[in-house]
Amino acid sequence: MDGIVAGASRPEIKLIVAKKDEQPFVKGRRKFFRYRDLGVQAATGGKLRAQVMEAITGMTEPTGWHTHECEAQFIYILKGWVELEFEDGTRTRSGVGDAILIPGGMKHNEIATSDDVEILELSIPGDMATRACDPPQRE
Repeated sequence: MDGIVAGASRPEIKLIVAKKDEQPFVKGRRKFFRYRDLGVQAATGGKLRAQVMEAITGMTEPTGWHTHECEAQFIYILKGWVELEFEDGTRTRSGVGDAILIPGGMKHNEIATSDDVEILELSIPGDMATRACDPPQRE
């Protein structure tokens, strides 16, 4: 059984097999990372984006407070570590095997990374704008 109901239509999502050596590096948000596109955004018609962020160097300074215009951003640490802080006061240093789901519009700041950090990042939808913002007001 393939899970397809007779007469139902398949979603507009295409099969993609992304081989590491064949996936292009694309322009990204941060100069200390390089971004490898996994082809998911094209295969899903923009519903989902998947990319791998690899450190060129460790962070030399925090990114500054920002938000992302999306429904959600998911990161999974493949190598190294990343330290983040969030508008609700959460501060975390996450390493290999750790995952973080950041709701769209949530203020956050990347504080530091290891020199070898590698992160799988997904966003819904695929287009995800980044906007600088003021630090959160804490009481």
